[in-house]
Amino acid sequence: MSGAPELLSLVAPVEAEIEVKRSRFLARLEPVLDETSARAVVDSARKRHWDARHHCSAFVLGVEGAPGRAGESGVIQRSSDDGEPAGTAGAPILEVLTGRGLTDVVAVVTRWFGGTLLGTGGLIRAYGDAVREACEAARPVRYRLLDRVEVDVPAADVGRVENELRSRGVSVAGTDYGVLATLHLDVDPTALAEVGALLAQVTGGAADPRRVGASWSRVG
Repeated sequence: MSGAPELLSLVAPVEAEIEVKRSRFLARLEPVLDETSARAVVDSARKRHWDARHHCSAFVLGVEGAPGRAGESGVIQRSSDDGEPAGTAGAPILEVLTGRGLTDVVAVVTRWFGGTLLGTGGLIRAYGDAVREACEAARPVRYRLLDRVEVDVPAADVGRVENELRSRGVSVAGTDYGVLATLHLDVDPTALAEVGALLAQVTGGAADPRRVGASWSRVG
């Protein structure tokens, strides 16, 4: 099992719509990296659907115990009822996102009033159901925080070494060519020693891998 921090986000924006007593609820989910981008999605919905009464929203950013993809530390959660009774819109939207384990995601639900009051319970169910419908239509994507490792090898050997690494499941993010070729590897922190031993094996002990940072890599 991987010891690296992971996060679950979305591949692309998605929308879903439900109707409750002639009120329309249009939910849009979109992957974002920071709070500015999340608020921009809400503002865009407000401008695009200017004739709607409410644009309620929530977003989740980052993960506990690790730097997020935008560099922030920890988890940021925000929600807005946008004129609906307190706790009937933003909170149920946020609850669906967190319940699905999603992060780096914003959800905005635009409501066109249908003329019938739904009551507190009805609003909570409607906003939550709209986001759940969008989640069902969404394509999730998982990212893992891996150590970035660089290793120099003779240019004449780089193809063979890269093939050996890939065949053993090591992620090769790229290669730079100069006097020597530099391989950029994404390695699970718990597998650093194993990858180091593999590099020693395929380079006859000549490899000198060095950790140069960490990066979020898509794994599914």
